[in-house]
Amino acid sequence: MIAAVVREHGGVEAIRFEERPVPPATPGHVRVRVLAAGLNHLDTWVRRGVPGHTFPLPLVLGSDGAGVIDAIGEGVTSCKPGDEVVVFPGTSCGACAACLSGEDQLCREYRILGEARDGTCADFVVVPTANVAPKPARLSFPEAASFALVFSTAWSMLVRKASLRAGETVLVHAGGSGVGSASIQIGKLFGATVFATAGSPEKCAKSKALGADEAIDYRADDFADAVRRLTGKRGVDVVVEHIGGATFDKSLRCLARGGRLVTCGATTGGKVELSLNQVFFKNLAILGNTMGSKGDLWTILRLIDAGRLHPVLARTMPLSALRDAHRALEERSVFGKLAVEPHA
Repeated sequence: MIAAVVREHGGVEAIRFEERPVPPATPGHVRVRVLAAGLNHLDTWVRRGVPGHTFPLPLVLGSDGAGVIDAIGEGVTSCKPGDEVVVFPGTSCGACAACLSGEDQLCREYRILGEARDGTCADFVVVPTANVAPKPARLSFPEAASFALVFSTAWSMLVRKASLRAGETVLVHAGGSGVGSASIQIGKLFGATVFATAGSPEKCAKSKALGADEAIDYRADDFADAVRRLTGKRGVDVVVEHIGGATFDKSLRCLARGGRLVTCGATTGGKVELSLNQVFFKNLAILGNTMGSKGDLWTILRLIDAGRLHPVLARTMPLSALRDAHRALEERSVFGKLAVEPHA
């Protein structure tokens, strides 16, 4: 099979297309013929490297995927060859207290495909049977490969960590990103007023079309000033923050008293200035989040099947164009997700 592999960190030229043996379906696992793999900014971090973090190179890229079960291992009874499935991106031991409590993302053995074990940018991927679920019939394979990581993250941020309630106000950074576009939809699903930031008038318009009540072009307007105007100086109840150093201080200042900032990333850097006076005087909460549980993904699947949530797919490309896809992600030239097709 052909797989997109990173052997050493670097630019897009670090992505290699290698011939590898087709992996066997081991006991308790299934082998999926990947028909589409969804891309995330995580892929670019894995490729470039993160100071102070060691990735288990060489590594097949890709956390999200969808395809058809090609083979099953011994003991697998929940699915069969020929089933069309979505691949869940996080694996865990399945037996510890965190897993049995439905918080498998807190398992000490938690591993994300394409980050800590071989991922979906290949002709085939082998995963535990708990990591596949039926593909919603309304979705194409590229659409089905474009929601699991970002929707599970956004759901965990807004629903689990921030405890979003109807009538609250949410500021979503980067409405055109995967987490941003998912957060807009989840915020509206829970009856919130949603403000989104975006980097162009076109992305602002698409954010509003997706459900945002207001969209702020952060290149033309100071988003903190805009939030102040939009809320009559009150501030928002929740900020979905995944930008980091460039926005963190202003994001905190956007919060109303008792507000919650929840963060899942730091694309502009993880070093931030923090005023503890502001945190305790205003009773603020700062919450960290990585991924979400498989149980929540089943809930998200049902909502997608019902048409109440939907993946935002910008375009589909062949796997051979993965380097171009990485460039597009880094240039932030797309609204929503990119997917690649290994068999195109």
